[in-house]
Amino acid sequence: MTQRIGYAAGAFDVFHIGHLQILRRAREHCDILIAGVVSDEMLLRTKGISSFIPTDERAEIVRHIDFVDDVHIERVPDKLDAWRHVGFTHFFKGDDWRDTDRGRKLERRFARVGVEVVYFPYTAHTSSTQLRRALAAAADGGRVAASA
Repeated sequence: MTQRIGYAAGAFDVFHIGHLQILRRAREHCDILIAGVVSDEMLLRTKGISSFIPTDERAEIVRHIDFVDDVHIERVPDKLDAWRHVGFTHFFKGDDWRDTDRGRKLERRFARVGVEVVYFPYTAHTSSTQLRRALAAAADGGRVAASA
């Protein structure tokens, strides 16, 4: 039987329960789980977001999750580049990508190299975007209160 090597990528900045759930579910579907941690530079370039926690620290946090076997730092946005370095057989993604143009494109590209894309439920009630907004609002409120 072929070993199933899973890959789940994310910024994992402002780490929350959704991140933990996708990694846990991914591990249940593979023999080895590699977590891809998007670098600070790539996060800024692809999403226009500055990370709160530096790449190496985020990688260290994710590396110490019991069901993560290894970590790969993503320094370029092409997921096939990660596949070339890691050699995964399954790519795990939140289902907010399912049936979208970018999701279908990802599936086609991975199908050419024999990688199966597996979707897991997206944690809509907790997201990094929501947490960033809440932190920004708290910081703004703190400045206003301090200057009053």
